[in-house]
Amino acid sequence: MCPSFSPQPPQVVIVGGGFAGLYTAQGLKQAPVQVTLIDKRNFHLFQPLLYQVATGSLSPADIASPLRGVLQKQANTQILMDEVVDIDPQHRQVILQGHEPIAYDILLVATGVSHHYFGNDQWRSVAPGLKTIEDALEIRRRIFSAFEAAEKETDPERRQAWLTFVIVGAGPTGVELAGAIAEIAHSSLKGNFHRIDTSQAKILLVEGLDRVLPPYKPALSAQAEQDLVKLGVTVQTQSIVTQITEQSVTLRQGEAERMIPTQTVLWAAGVKASSLGQVLAERTGVSLDRVGRVIVNPDLSLPNYPNIFVLGDLAHFAHQGQGPLPGVAPVAMQQAAYLARYLPQRLTGEAVPPFQYHDYGSLAVIGQNKAVVDLGFAQFTGLLAWMIWVWAHIYYLIEFDNKLIVMVQWGWNYFTRGRGARLITGESSPLSPTLREPSTLDKTVAAR
Repeated sequence: MCPSFSPQPPQVVIVGGGFAGLYTAQGLKQAPVQVTLIDKRNFHLFQPLLYQVATGSLSPADIASPLRGVLQKQANTQILMDEVVDIDPQHRQVILQGHEPIAYDILLVATGVSHHYFGNDQWRSVAPGLKTIEDALEIRRRIFSAFEAAEKETDPERRQAWLTFVIVGAGPTGVELAGAIAEIAHSSLKGNFHRIDTSQAKILLVEGLDRVLPPYKPALSAQAEQDLVKLGVTVQTQSIVTQITEQSVTLRQGEAERMIPTQTVLWAAGVKASSLGQVLAERTGVSLDRVGRVIVNPDLSLPNYPNIFVLGDLAHFAHQGQGPLPGVAPVAMQQAAYLARYLPQRLTGEAVPPFQYHDYGSLAVIGQNKAVVDLGFAQFTGLLAWMIWVWAHIYYLIEFDNKLIVMVQWGWNYFTRGRGARLITGESSPLSPTLREPSTLDKTVAAR
């Protein structure tokens, strides 16, 4: 009697452990497939709260969950910590940096986006963006180092430059950063220094369009700007950054230009797709949009490659409404649920409906008790909006211990207005401005 062998289950390879990749892997827990999740990090990062790490409210571990821990009970899932450097659609393989090629029957690519400096990549070192844990820690270092440097500075002009913070881009990330830095200066650090008054800090939020939070309804944008101004933020709209150096930022508003002495510039103005978008374009001929996102079919697959899917921030999905879907977590999570539900049917050759995004609303926080929420049928501001924002973010944190830790930390911060994670770590910063030779800019400013 010949032994019987069960056929090998279809191999589903997921590249990227963000919202789209992780939620798809979780959704395939009971599916008759073998899942391989590949990410160059060993953790899932809850990016909506990354700004709180950057401003000292939370620690990195509070918003990160080890992928192996999250997926440890899924017998059909393996995890590889590696980086995908190429894709071979003809042989159905992904090429890894430190591992032999991995074969796939179905490939899902969800590697997200990074910062976009619109052709001015030289600004990257002086104006960091906020996409990774490392970004958040670098921004945290710069913010709190600036106050420490100001404490030691004896020249009033240079001290004010250390106490001037410029955030470029007034989308949700820029608004959140500006509001948090204002709270740091006016509340959290109040009385912590002897030679400086932290409330003298200037926080400037720069936006090229005519209002903050441009995707939101005008009334909510107006309320957000009003809340920011009350916190001590100066909002400058219809302004374009033309130059950033280590000591200044230059803005153009209409025909007028002005230079602002500052030691801290933070970038929240744009994103570009990960490099795998370009790899897919070269290997499959798929079209990309102007920031490198992959233009996908209504079912999230690539034209002529029905077994390759792109989802999350990397996907340009323009089959619903007048433009592509926004790069936000709810879109990625719904795309993940859609693919997890219909992939088994696709493997058997069944027709599946196109992806349909259900917009349940958008929300952005400005500061304590200050937020804006648009649920479509109703809009909220103030305390109620802030409570909705808190609930939503606690709910979607991945692990229970993260939920508990964040709730306790937020509760403590709410009543004490403290920021217990304001450690200065990483590479040393120029904390002795009085000892360095004045730059040409310093002399120019002093002369004025």
